[in-house]
Amino acid sequence: MADNGTATITLTLDGTNQSASLKLRAGTIGPSVADIRSLYNELGIFTFDPGYGGTAACESKITYIDGDAGVLLYRGYPIEQLAEHSTFLEVAHLLLNGELPNAAEKRLFEHGVLRHTMLHEQIRSFFNGFRRDAHPMAVLCGVVGAMSAFYHDSLDINDPEHRRISAFRLIAKVPTIAAWAFKYSIGQPFVYPRNDLGYAENLLYMMHAVPTEEYRVSPVLARALDLILILHADHEQNASTSTVRLAGSTGANPFACIAAGIASLWGPAHGGANEAVLKMLAEIGHAEQIPDFIRKVKDRNSSVRLMGFGHRVYKNYDPRAKIMQRTCHEVLGELGIKDDPLLDLAVELERVALHDEYFVSRKLYPNVDFYSGIILKAMGFPTSMFTALFAVARTVGWISQWKEMVEDPSQRIGRPRQLYTGAPRRDYLPLSARG
Repeated sequence: MADNGTATITLTLDGTNQSASLKLRAGTIGPSVADIRSLYNELGIFTFDPGYGGTAACESKITYIDGDAGVLLYRGYPIEQLAEHSTFLEVAHLLLNGELPNAAEKRLFEHGVLRHTMLHEQIRSFFNGFRRDAHPMAVLCGVVGAMSAFYHDSLDINDPEHRRISAFRLIAKVPTIAAWAFKYSIGQPFVYPRNDLGYAENLLYMMHAVPTEEYRVSPVLARALDLILILHADHEQNASTSTVRLAGSTGANPFACIAAGIASLWGPAHGGANEAVLKMLAEIGHAEQIPDFIRKVKDRNSSVRLMGFGHRVYKNYDPRAKIMQRTCHEVLGELGIKDDPLLDLAVELERVALHDEYFVSRKLYPNVDFYSGIILKAMGFPTSMFTALFAVARTVGWISQWKEMVEDPSQRIGRPRQLYTGAPRRDYLPLSARG
C-alpha cells in the first residue's frame, strides 16, 4: 500500500525531456491509484480508458469489491454476514449512515421509512397516462422523476435535513411505485401499503393482494425477498451508480438523479441479466441439450452466450450467487415445488460449466443473476418486474452514493474527456461548391 502524499510514479514522454510526477493514493484496502489530475497541465495529454475499467472516478467509503477473491463488503462488513444476520432496512441504515444502528436508531430509522410508503394521491393519475402494456421500468423511471414536482419542500441538496427526508421518501416510495406499475399492467386495483408490515412484506402485499380476499404474507418468502434486496443494495461504481453520481454532480435534485439511475439499470447488460438467464434456460429446454448448448457457446462464430456467468468485476465465484443458490431451494420448498425443471437445469448447467476448462480458465463463475430470476419467478413475479425489483433494492445504494457525493468537498461536475478521431479543421463550402 502506498503512503499517501509521498509515493509517486514518474511518467516520461518518449523522445522528449518532459515528465510528470504522479502521486499515488492508497485506500483502506485494495490497489493504490495514480492521481492523474495534473497530467494534462504537465504533459498535455489525457488518459484513454473506455468504460472506465481502470479509472477511479471518485473516493468512496460505502462498498468494496475484490473481484479476484470474490469479496463484497458494505462499509467493511462481508455480504455473507449481513445476509445471514441483518435485515434490509438495517443494511439501508448502514449504507446511508456508515454504521449499523443500535436498537433505538433502528426503531427510529424503520419508523422513518415505513411511515413514508404512501404516495401523494395525485400521483395515481400519472399511471393513467401510460399504456396498459407499458414496461414497469418505463413507469418507474417516469414516476420517480416526477416526484420532485410533488415533494419540492425538501429539494435543497445543501441542507442535511432535506437530504435525509429525500432519502427516506425514495427508499420508502419506490416499492409502492413498482408495485403499482405491476398492478396497472395487469389491470388490478392499486393496493395501498400497510404500516404494520415490514419492508419486504409490504412489497409482497402490494404486489399480490387483492381487495376481494385476505392475503397472508409468507415469512419465508418475505425473508427471501429481504435477502435479495440486501444482496442488490449496492455494488460500488457500476453503470447505474456512476450515472446517479454524474447526474448528481450537476446539482440535480435526488429524484431526478435516481430516475437517471433507473434508466441506466434498465439496460439488459446491467439490470436485465436475470431475465436473460431464464430466457437462456428456456431455450436450452432439457439437460440433454446442455452439451450442444455448451458447444455453441464455445464457437466463436456463434452468437450464443452463457448468461448468468462471469462479471465485469468478479473473476471468482460471486459471493452473492452462493447465497442465492441456498435461498432458491428454501423458496421452492416453501411453495411446495419439489421438482422445478428450471432449477434442475440450472444446477446441471452450473455443474457442467464449473468442470469445463474453457470456462474455468476464463474465470467465468456464476453471478447473482444466475439464481435470482428463478426465485423471483417462483414467487410470482413476472420477468418484466425483475429489473424493477432490482431498482427497489438499489435505490438505497444510489441515494447513499448520491449523499456521499454531495457531501464531498472535492466533488466537481463530471466531465469525461475524449480521444477525438473525426475530421480535422476544415472550412465551410457553399452548397454550389459541394461536389
